[in-house]
Amino acid sequence: MTARNPDAVEHTASPGVGAVMVDRRNGKVGVVMGHVGPYVQLRPPRGGREWDVPPDEVRAPTPTEELSAKVAVANRRWGR
Repeated sequence: MTARNPDAVEHTASPGVGAVMVDRRNGKVGVVMGHVGPYVQLRPPRGGREWDVPPDEVRAPTPTEELSAKVAVANRRWGR
C-alpha cells in the first residue's frame, strides 16, 4: 500500500467559482473567481487583485487555511 501524498493533485475538473484554493507556488489562499484559458483565477479572500494559477499548481486548503479565509471574508463584510 502506498502512502497518500497530501500535496498530490487529485481533481478531475477545475475548481468551481467560489471555491477556496491555495496556490502551491507561494502558499497564498484565494477564492476562485473564474477560469481564463488554461488558468484558474484566484482573488484574496479580503478582496484585491486576481492572479492566474496553472490548474496543477492549486490545491485544496487545509481546514485551518479554509477557516482563516472564511473569517477574513466575514471580517471584510463587517468592516473589520
